[in-house]
Amino acid sequence: MDKHYFLRVYNLVRNIPHGNVCTYGIIADHLALGSARMVGWALNKCKMGDGVPAHRVVNRKGELSGRNSFPSPTWMQEMLDAEGVIVVDNKIVHLEQYLWKPDKTF
Repeated sequence: MDKHYFLRVYNLVRNIPHGNVCTYGIIADHLALGSARMVGWALNKCKMGDGVPAHRVVNRKGELSGRNSFPSPTWMQEMLDAEGVIVVDNKIVHLEQYLWKPDKTF
C-alpha cells in the first residue's frame, strides 16, 4: 500500500459525522481500493492527534475490532460513548441507527 491509499482512507474517515460510525468494508467498497482488511491496516498506521477519528470505524457486525490499537482497550468505546453511540460488550447496539455511508461526493 502506498501513502496515497492511506490519505484517501484518512480523508474519508475524517468525514464520518460525530455520533456516527462506518465499517471497514463500506470504506473499502466506496474507495474501490481493496479489502476491509487494507482499510484496517491504513487506520492502524495513523497517529493520535492527526484528526482521523478512527474510533468511528467498526467491523461489519458493529464490533469494536480495532479497540486494541488505541491507548487502552476501552478508549474506543469511551470515545463512542461520549458521542452518544451506544456500545455494549464491545459492539454497537442498533448499528443501523448510527451507520454512516459516504455519498458520491467523497
